[in-house]
Amino acid sequence: MQIKLNHPYALNEQGLRDNSEDSIFPEKGTATADNRFFLVCDGMGGHENGEVASRAVCAAFAAFLGSRDMTRFDRTVFDHALEYAYAWLDNEDIGNDERKMGTTLAFLCFHESGVFTAHIGDSRIYHLRRRENRVAILHKSQDHSQVGEMIRAGIITEEEAATHPRRNVITRVMQPNQKKLVCADIHESGDVKAGDYFFLCTDGIVESVNDELLCDIISRDIDDESKMDAIHEVCLEGSRDNFSAYLVSVACVN
Repeated sequence: MQIKLNHPYALNEQGLRDNSEDSIFPEKGTATADNRFFLVCDGMGGHENGEVASRAVCAAFAAFLGSRDMTRFDRTVFDHALEYAYAWLDNEDIGNDERKMGTTLAFLCFHESGVFTAHIGDSRIYHLRRRENRVAILHKSQDHSQVGEMIRAGIITEEEAATHPRRNVITRVMQPNQKKLVCADIHESGDVKAGDYFFLCTDGIVESVNDELLCDIISRDIDDESKMDAIHEVCLEGSRDNFSAYLVSVACVN
């Protein structure tokens, strides 16, 4: 299977925060249709700490995978890359025990057998496809968060989660120098078609763009850059957090 992409578009915005703790790979404005993997990371731990963590993980994946043949990619390769990222994170540890730095991870890779995604925390990954006159979600990662667990248990709805006082508490995070490394949830699929969209985003996007609105924007008869511009405008009005994302669409599959 050969998956050809359209030009990817990114957001990496500070929003209303004093500093940005989000990082993405490739950096905003540098991605091309030849890129095979993408990352979105949301750092935490206070001023500078979160930025160091998210930037370190993006840099580590870029260094480990950047020179590899990505046509053959599987969980073993990902696990080695994740271990490398944890080691890099350990080296970047600034030693603040009170506010230990950490980061979420959303990872997307296209290869000869389809698509591979992995996530830790509440940064999301969507696979969307047009069906007749509407766009539907084929797959959405499940947030590693307290409200995510409450939604899956049927205690609250997704609408209630948006304003829940515990909505910012996540249950998995990448942190340095931990005795037990947190694992990622993996999703692999060979079901990739021309016209499919993949959307990676931090919770600053989710704060303003729910599933229904995301599907509505992706279904609009406008180009991909304009779709990302529309998401940007919504987040400028409604997001208090940093907000970062990658929008990647499939041109053709041979």
